[in-house]
Amino acid sequence: MVGTKNLAEDPYERLANAIILQAVTDYRAALKRIKRKPEDWETIDEAMRVESFFRSGWYSQLTAVDGEYLIRRLQDEVRE
Repeated sequence: MVGTKNLAEDPYERLANAIILQAVTDYRAALKRIKRKPEDWETIDEAMRVESFFRSGWYSQLTAVDGEYLIRRLQDEVRE
């Protein structure tokens, strides 16, 4: 169809999704490392940097998913 844009094929949307998915992967991994080794300050710092990204204006421009909600969900997932 002419004039119809498939958002799944939009390279900018794919890039935005890839950025967010990488942040989720990094945050989840950091939380798991912190759970195993709570005194790992380098990993705590990494988790805090990712949390800062989830709370940033840039993150909000990339997605409509609430950053605080995502942080809570990932923390709950790792706690289980």
